[in-house]
Amino acid sequence: MKSEPSEFSIDDLKASPKQTNMWDGVRNYQARNMIRDSIKKGDLVFFYHSACAEPGIVGIMEVVKEAYPDPTAFDPDENHFDPKSDPEDPRWFVVDLKFKRKLKRTLSLSELKACNQLSEMRLLQRGNRLSVMPIEDAEWDFILSLE
Repeated sequence: MKSEPSEFSIDDLKASPKQTNMWDGVRNYQARNMIRDSIKKGDLVFFYHSACAEPGIVGIMEVVKEAYPDPTAFDPDENHFDPKSDPEDPRWFVVDLKFKRKLKRTLSLSELKACNQLSEMRLLQRGNRLSVMPIEDAEWDFILSLE
């Protein structure tokens, strides 16, 4: 899962009450479907900083609550308000994530792209910059070996 650190960073998650926060504001249907249908309580997730000086994987989070309607979609005072989203038939979903740990160092996008073992990873494919993307177990293990 990715976020711009100027909006919400790994340090913001760590500083959150109980080091837990909802992952809100996803407004892409493909990413929404992954949140709603695929992400389960107990799953571990990489925290990826994007749109910054050094984009890359910076930490690990754990899913502590499965998908539920994104409350920001219904609130006109929120940045992520969607007037077409109906509480009776919600369009957007969130999960709650808990800070697990920061990586020993940022694993930069350029470093990840240079690894042949990650050549099939969706994050590294041209045009794939969704805020939520699946990762294979072998990719997860290899990435952790780079720390």
